[in-house]
Amino acid sequence: MRGNVMLRGKKGLLLLIGIVLAVAGGSGYWYHQQHSAPTTVQQTSQKTRVLKRRVTLVAIGDSLTHGQGDDKNEQGYVGRIKNKLQKHYHNRVTTYNYGVTGDRSDQMLKRLNEQSEMWANLKKADVIVMTVGGNDLMQKLESNLLSNSTNKIESNIEQAGTTYQQKLNELLTAVRKQNATAPIFMYSIYDPVYTYFPDVSVINESVAKWNQITQQTVAQYGPSYFVDINHLMSYGQYKTVKQRQKLSQQAHQANSDQVTQKQVIAIMNNDTHNLNNYISTEDNFHPNSKGYDQMTNALYKVMLQHDDWEYQQK
Repeated sequence: MRGNVMLRGKKGLLLLIGIVLAVAGGSGYWYHQQHSAPTTVQQTSQKTRVLKRRVTLVAIGDSLTHGQGDDKNEQGYVGRIKNKLQKHYHNRVTTYNYGVTGDRSDQMLKRLNEQSEMWANLKKADVIVMTVGGNDLMQKLESNLLSNSTNKIESNIEQAGTTYQQKLNELLTAVRKQNATAPIFMYSIYDPVYTYFPDVSVINESVAKWNQITQQTVAQYGPSYFVDINHLMSYGQYKTVKQRQKLSQQAHQANSDQVTQKQVIAIMNNDTHNLNNYISTEDNFHPNSKGYDQMTNALYKVMLQHDDWEYQQK
């Protein structure tokens, strides 16, 4: 397998590059008359919304859409969201998974332009879900992975961000050319090694900057909704400030406020345990089945808040 949530290449390179890188009751006639009318109107309004019998979901992206690291082999979030939507809405959901491990935004665009089946299914999609950006961030930063110059890294991030935004605009323009109305649900990226290097600010700031670019760009291609999983997946089970402070203390004791090759190799070689319960020990970057459950729940929550695509247009 190649690539990772933000990376591609061999396992060691994946890890290196990734580093740079959720009883009112009452009685009486008067009370009934005053409070029943709004309920009746709401019910009447709901009756005008007729569920589609069939819904088509097209997923486009990198290894996260492909489902790499999913030890239950459910295609990551794609298979899981299909099951949750069918259970909730009681209709049939057909999914098309166009996730390729290691793909950058320009490579996704190339596939879209060259694969007639892909753009044909995109054209008929009722809803579109995307993961993009991590491999773009990696492309410009791998040569500076262990650089001691924070200014150099930050400068490269700015330059890479401008290029990424241009490519993302091209990709989203192509998506909208095929389908102008289906809502786009865009995932953020996250830091898969936060639990090992919680205080290395350049990593946290790089991921945050990249997510900001993605969120601002996709907002121009509405209807669109940003699914932020950065803290959800980066923090893992360390959900409270107190828990993360303890992580920081442990990192300081291990001299992990700076990234060293020895630390990288130690994490890379540990194929039985990861400090983050949501990350697969297959490569210590991609989500495991628990991680994909978390990703799916985050997507599901946003999709329920914006579910007009599930209903027939009058």
